[in-house]
Amino acid sequence: MSRPTRRYARIAFVASSTPEAELALKRLVALYGQASPEEADVIVALGGDGLMLHTLHRFIGVGKPIYGMHRGTVGFLMNEYHEENLLQRLEKAQPTVIHPLLMRTRNGAPEQNQELRAFNEVSLFRQTHQIARLRILIDGKTRMADLAADGVLVATPAGSTAYNLSVQGPIIPINAPLLALTPISPFRPRRWRGALLPDTARVTIEVLDADKRPVAAVADHDEVRNVRFVEISLDQAHFVTLLFDPGHSLDERILSEQFGY
Repeated sequence: MSRPTRRYARIAFVASSTPEAELALKRLVALYGQASPEEADVIVALGGDGLMLHTLHRFIGVGKPIYGMHRGTVGFLMNEYHEENLLQRLEKAQPTVIHPLLMRTRNGAPEQNQELRAFNEVSLFRQTHQIARLRILIDGKTRMADLAADGVLVATPAGSTAYNLSVQGPIIPINAPLLALTPISPFRPRRWRGALLPDTARVTIEVLDADKRPVAAVADHDEVRNVRFVEISLDQAHFVTLLFDPGHSLDERILSEQFGY
């Protein structure tokens, strides 16, 4: 009797540069082989959430599911590390589809405008000691005429437990059609905690007094300095599929985070 065909027989392993991840890479390649990303059925990422973010950006639009195993510092997006029965774990893994944010910046000349994507969040920060002043528009309508703060961010559900959570933003269930708009150290209005937006919203942030109070925009790890306008929306045309062990789904991780686990 022939063996059943596995969906994820060919694996491309990628790893961070830490000794722990590099050792895991050598051991797993010896056990399961190493396919090229082009020929692989699945990408297995070894490291922490930083490595996972890099992997998501690298393989966006390729159509390969990504399964992470924790060999780093923070592993919210990773499964537990075990060397044995990896092929069986991959077969049983549950998919979660995530879309990135699309950030469009304008900062003067047309050749300086940029488009970048972020799976966690798009953040705007003051570049100097002076506080940033920002006007926030949602779908073209001014909702905050003058926010004085260190900055502001827009986070996806997947990114709501990252930087967004550290600045007191809300945790969003992974399948909720929402985005978090969260201020960073607001001075005025001092008690504004941000807003939950539908994931169809188009957020435009205008930097007021940009020459005196310059602002940088960051999409995950890519920074654009001296921005004047930033437009942020969910990019429905691009997505990545993450794989999680049963009982270890991103839904479960986000729910557990709200109860302090």
